[in-house]
Amino acid sequence: MAPKMFFGEFEHALDTKGRLIIPAKFRELLGDSFVITRGMDGCIFGYPAARWATLQAQLDDLPLTKKDARAFVRFFYAAAAECELDKQGRVMIPASLRNYAKLEKQCVIVGVSDRFEIWSATKWQTFETETAENFDDLAENLIDF
Repeated sequence: MAPKMFFGEFEHALDTKGRLIIPAKFRELLGDSFVITRGMDGCIFGYPAARWATLQAQLDDLPLTKKDARAFVRFFYAAAAECELDKQGRVMIPASLRNYAKLEKQCVIVGVSDRFEIWSATKWQTFETETAENFDDLAENLIDF
C-alpha cells in the first residue's frame, strides 16, 4: 500500500466568517489538530501534527547566528496557528493568514506530499498557467538535484 500523503486539487469557497472546508481525504490525514502557517509563493501551508513536529526540529537546528535563519523562523512561526476542524470539516483561517495569501472567496486546496496548501483561486490559476508553460524545463533542471 502506498504511503499516506496529500495529493489532488480541490476548490472550495471561504465563508463570511473565514472558514474553509478541508477536503475529506485530507481530513483523514490531519487527525484531531494540525498547523497552518505562511507558505512560499503567497499560499498557506498546512501540516499534520507529526510532520509539524519534524519540521520544528529541523528549524530548531538552524543557526541562531545567521540573520536569514532568524528572519525565516520568525516569519514562519509568527503566523502559525494550531487548528481543529469543526463538525462540517471546516477550518477557521486567521485573518493574518487570509490577508497574507489574499484569500477572498474562491480558494484552491492542493495536496503536496507531506503538507497541503491553500491558495486564492486567482493566484493558483496564475501559478498553474506559468508552471505549465515551463514544466519541461523545470523537470530537466531537477536532474541536477
